[in-house]
Amino acid sequence: MDARHWQTAEHFLEHLTLERRLSANTARSYRRDLVCLAEFCDRQSIAAFTDLRSHHLRRFAAVSHAGGLSPRSIQRRLSGARSFMNYLIREGHLKNNPVADVSAPQVPRNLPNTLDVDQMARLLKIEGDEPETVRDRAMLELFYSSGLRLAELVGLDLGAVDLADGTVRVTGKGNKTRIVPVGRQAREQIRDWLLIRVQLAGSGERALFVSTRGRRISPRSVQMRVRYWALRAGVSQRVYPHLFRHSFATHVLESSSDLRGVQEMLGHADISTTQIYTHLNFQHLAQVYDKAHPRARLKK
Repeated sequence: MDARHWQTAEHFLEHLTLERRLSANTARSYRRDLVCLAEFCDRQSIAAFTDLRSHHLRRFAAVSHAGGLSPRSIQRRLSGARSFMNYLIREGHLKNNPVADVSAPQVPRNLPNTLDVDQMARLLKIEGDEPETVRDRAMLELFYSSGLRLAELVGLDLGAVDLADGTVRVTGKGNKTRIVPVGRQAREQIRDWLLIRVQLAGSGERALFVSTRGRRISPRSVQMRVRYWALRAGVSQRVYPHLFRHSFATHVLESSSDLRGVQEMLGHADISTTQIYTHLNFQHLAQVYDKAHPRARLKK
C-alpha cells in the first residue's frame, strides 16, 4: 500500500489522540492493528482501504486465526478496523462499513478471581502508623470500597475525594468521568493519610497518593505494595490491584443484585461486561446447593 493511501490511516490515528483523547498506548495498539491490515491488503493485491469488502475482512480474521492469533486479539483487530472504517465514512471516503457484520471467533470467557469477605477483611487489617503504611491502608481500602482500576487510583489528585459527601470523582477509560461512593472505613483511612501526607509529598505535588520520593506513586509501586501486604496477611492466592475491583463488584452484587448500579460504579460502557459477575454469584449458589440440598449431596 503506497504512502498516499496509508496517509488516511495516519489522519485517523491523529484523530484518536487529538479528538478522542485516547492514551498513547491505545493509539499504538490501533497503529499495530492497522499495519497488519495494510500488510493483508498488500498480500491480497488490495490497493486501498476503501477497496475492502466484508469478504476481505472475514478472510483477514480467518488468516489471523490460522496464524495462531487468539480470538480476543482478532476481536481487537476487527474492532480497530471497524472504528477506522467509521472514520472513513465520516470523512466521506466510504458509504458503508465492511466490518459491520464481520465477527471474530468466540472468546472463551474466564470468570475473574475474587477474595471472599473474610480474606478481604484479613488483608485490610494493616497495622502501623508509619507514613508509608498509613498510605497503603488508605489505598487498599479505597480500592475495595469503590472498585477503582489501578490507573484510576494512581491518577487521583487532591480534592478528588469528597470526605464530607462520601464520594470520589474518577477519570476512567476514554477520559470518562464518574462519581463513585466511598465507604466509611475508606474515608477514615484517607482522612488519616491526608494528615500525614505532608511528610512524603514534594512541594507542589497534586497527587493524592505519593511515593517515598514525594512524587505521584507509580502503578508498579502499588502492585508491589499490594503483594507485600497480601504476603503479610497470609493470603495464599495471588493478589493484585484488579482483584479488589473484582471482589468489590461480586460482594456488592451478592448483597444487592443491582446490576445497573454496579455497572455505573465500575464505569462499564456495556452491561454485558458487568454481567460476568452474575456468573460468579450463580457459581457460589451452585456450590451452596450442592452442599446443602438432600438430592444434590453425593454419597461418599
